[in-house]
Amino acid sequence: MTVPAGSGGGDTRLPNLGPRGEGWVAGQFILLGLVAVASVPYLGSIVPQTFVRWMLLVVGGAEMLIGAWGISRAFGDLGRSLTPLPRPHAEAEMVERGIYRRIRHPIYAGLILAAIGWATLTASPPAFVVALALGLFMDAKARREEAWLTDRYPEYADYRTRTKRFLPGVY
Repeated sequence: MTVPAGSGGGDTRLPNLGPRGEGWVAGQFILLGLVAVASVPYLGSIVPQTFVRWMLLVVGGAEMLIGAWGISRAFGDLGRSLTPLPRPHAEAEMVERGIYRRIRHPIYAGLILAAIGWATLTASPPAFVVALALGLFMDAKARREEAWLTDRYPEYADYRTRTKRFLPGVY
């Protein structure tokens, strides 16, 4: 079931995929699993033997650490409002503090960055392609979530105009 156009912010043509968006969560876990599976053939070459391989290891590791830091920070900032589902739960409050002052979806951004980092660390082109697909999927999930957030919190529309989705000052 989709939400009728014009009933909130974000792209309301996107499907709900369950009463609280359960299908969106399932989809992201499937894509994260595919990132891991796609990198399996490349794990044998994870020990760096060239300068380029060392750089991929360092850059990929840094991307994963930054992604994990963003996710951890967002968990703390959300507190009791944290839910894996895109539709906010009944007791949730709108959060604009901490990392949410800079970006609207730090958990999604962190997952995308960590997946790209894993693909970089393992030097797996197939994992990188799946990580990019994860990025597109998480962008769609964020738009579906924003429609629900705008319906729930009238002040969310103003927050959206002030704060970028995934990357501060950029997107």
